[in-house]
Amino acid sequence: MSSSRFSHSRLARAAIFGRRLLFATSTLLPALGLVLHPGAASGETILASKHDLSIAGRGAIKASTESEVCLFCHTPHRGTGELPLWNHAMSQAAYIPYSSSTIKATIGQPTGSSKLCLSCHDGTVALGMVHSRSVPIEMRNAVTTMPAGPANLGTDLSDDHPISFVYDSALATAHGQLRDPATLNNKVRLDHTGQMQCTSCHDPHDNQYGKFLVQDNYASALCLQCHNPNYWADSAHRLSNKTWNGTGLNPWPHSTNTTVAANACASCHASHAAGTKPRLLNHALEEDNCFACHNGNVATHNLQPEFNKFSAHPILDTSGVHDPAEDALNPPRHVECVDCHNPHASRRSSAQAPLATGALAGVKGITAAGTVAEPLTMEYELCFRCHADSLNRGPARVNRQFVQTNTRLEFQPGNASFHPVMTAGKNPSVPSLLPGWSTASRVYCTDCHNSDQGPGNGGSGPNGPHGSIYQPILERQLVLQDFNAESAGTYALCYKCHDRVSILADDSFPFHRLHIVDERAACTTCHDSHGVQTVPHLINFNRDYVSASSNGRLEYLSTGLRRGNCSLTCHGADHDAKAYAP
Repeated sequence: MSSSRFSHSRLARAAIFGRRLLFATSTLLPALGLVLHPGAASGETILASKHDLSIAGRGAIKASTESEVCLFCHTPHRGTGELPLWNHAMSQAAYIPYSSSTIKATIGQPTGSSKLCLSCHDGTVALGMVHSRSVPIEMRNAVTTMPAGPANLGTDLSDDHPISFVYDSALATAHGQLRDPATLNNKVRLDHTGQMQCTSCHDPHDNQYGKFLVQDNYASALCLQCHNPNYWADSAHRLSNKTWNGTGLNPWPHSTNTTVAANACASCHASHAAGTKPRLLNHALEEDNCFACHNGNVATHNLQPEFNKFSAHPILDTSGVHDPAEDALNPPRHVECVDCHNPHASRRSSAQAPLATGALAGVKGITAAGTVAEPLTMEYELCFRCHADSLNRGPARVNRQFVQTNTRLEFQPGNASFHPVMTAGKNPSVPSLLPGWSTASRVYCTDCHNSDQGPGNGGSGPNGPHGSIYQPILERQLVLQDFNAESAGTYALCYKCHDRVSILADDSFPFHRLHIVDERAACTTCHDSHGVQTVPHLINFNRDYVSASSNGRLEYLSTGLRRGNCSLTCHGADHDAKAYAP
């Protein structure tokens, strides 16, 4: 018999075997509680796919001479005893399963069809090691086990989507962001024990959607069959049609989709070989998952340089510390993008102080009363996460007479004075306020703490307290030390709301010009920008320059509208209950 006729004969027998096996499995599987995916039943086969390991296969991995296709996984006789009609030798590996602090399912060793898939895809068993043959099938190019690459999952499955767990209504309820499995479509299926398996997402016989997915995952349609993230419907990451401009690294190297909305979950998450294991994020460094797009090549603004400025939220200093389950009142000392932004919820929408904008949607906060708000409604509630009751908050930047580093307490409406963050201020007469501001106005924390190149300072840079050239992440310069010449730039932050001309004309206080211009005292030498519990007009002296008077007291007393007296020594001048009036 010629080699050509021999080859055709073997291919004919393989086809007959395949048809018989397909008939056998389609007959037996329903009785076993397993169902072939619709693609396979409708004529789609593994022929010419990467799972066709026969000599005729079109993938890079194929047999040297073997022409039978189904044989690598199935056999009608002399199988391993595993269903359905399993032929491939099983792996004996012990696996490291997926785990995280927020998972509600019980994840153990792989079972069912997942264990069958891993007999090749964990890379420990020869691809040609089948039970019905006395010797392994020889593969081309000296390939034995699954070569290194995306298809070789290894035995550490902690960076892969969890498998082999019971997915039921109780789990969906406990998790809170999963759909009830009763709503799954006829493509995404659990096995006969109600477990999520590899075959819930992958159909090994049908590659029409790529990666053997059971359905097209455009806009993460497959992911959303099970996952139901809070706030996702209105999220910018679901709706944005932003595209990559072709500069720098491709943010979607494993996808043919070209917009944020089309990639959806895959913009940040990887089902396999994830860089950050507990959250299945693409990259190991949390911020790199954001910078993939927020570097100016997809999103409008480039945020990366902001975090390299002289003063910045130090997201680059820590990695792997943030945890969604951490104590919101007293978290470990760290900051990451997701501490301030919920990528499932964040959206482009404006608001008026003190209400939070869409950029902060879906984030935890701490209320004015010191309780956890989930989600927050006020912008200041986000700042209070780290800058209020946290025991890890930073030290005071000014050596104050009354030391208070808890910003929640500094802005309390019951205080004698405060900038109007939580509520309108108490001072009924502030003649220095610029047009657009009044004694009824409310302010955001970000009216002061923001990018020096952002829109609040007339720039075209990103909005938000990511970084600034001015400490502590101030939108404009505010010099904290005495003996500097007064100018529009020296105290630019104060002059954003308070009219410099009015201040220097002594409209509010008859000695402003004397102190600021002549004595070169900084605004912060007398005033505390946040608030003071027992003293009006934000008076809280900087003790680096101010000490007790000869009368032994260090105090400011208000005696009426624009009237008061001071007991202090400053720049060598003794104020012994020195009074002032308009």
